Amino acid sequence: MESILGTVLRTVFVLIILFVITRLMGKKQVSQMNIYDYIIGITMGSIAADISLDIEKDLVAGILCLVVYGGSAILVTILTLKSITMRKFINGVPTILIDNGKIIYNNLKKEGIDINDLEEEARQNGYFDLSKINYAVLEISGKISFLAKAPYEVVTRNDMKIKVKDEEIKANVIIDGTLIESNLKAVNRDSKWLSNYLKKHGYKDYQDILLMTIDKSGKVNIFPKCLSSVSEIFE
Repeated sequence: MESILGTVLRTVFVLIILFVITRLMGKKQVSQMNIYDYIIGITMGSIAADISLDIEKDLVAGILCLVVYGGSAILVTILTLKSITMRKFINGVPTILIDNGKIIYNNLKKEGIDINDLEEEARQNGYFDLSKINYAVLEISGKISFLAKAPYEVVTRNDMKIKVKDEEIKANVIIDGTLIESNLKAVNRDSKWLSNYLKKHGYKDYQDILLMTIDKSGKVNIFPKCLSSVSEIFE
């Protein structure tokens, strides 16, 4: 029983330490890891699991290792922000895969990408014919960016001289049946207005609403909780 309790306490403590270190490392660690971040993340996860499960391991030494690895990641982030040379060395540079409509075979080979991988990425970006692509660039994140040839570029409203209003950021006022009062105030509305609006549109309670959004212009979107699908096609 003591060993089980010890494992639980060690695991909770290690999770807290990992959470703090990850927050210090910044959002980039979660959203867009480079190679170094990836290595650090795997290593820290392995250390955390090891010191959580093995109660004979020195907890202090394990925590120190996590701090050192996390600190090195923070240091590398600072260095890459201040030095372009370090940024190129750690993060790498984008690689051109298609240049002026020509597929650069040597660059594909260098990056370990075959033509099927390139075609798949192109299809996922809406291009089912490689001949329609003018440029393709392998970004340092591992994603491939595509630029279509002029005849196949998507026409925008600006190209057609159509005037439209910019989309405004929407505030989530109700999320999963819960009122977010701070967001309601941010769009200059109060609970009395909300109650009247919901009653007017046939909603008796917040619990009936999965998501309600309001932008600063007053546009409201309500997504009720649908408990079943009308279509049976996937059942």
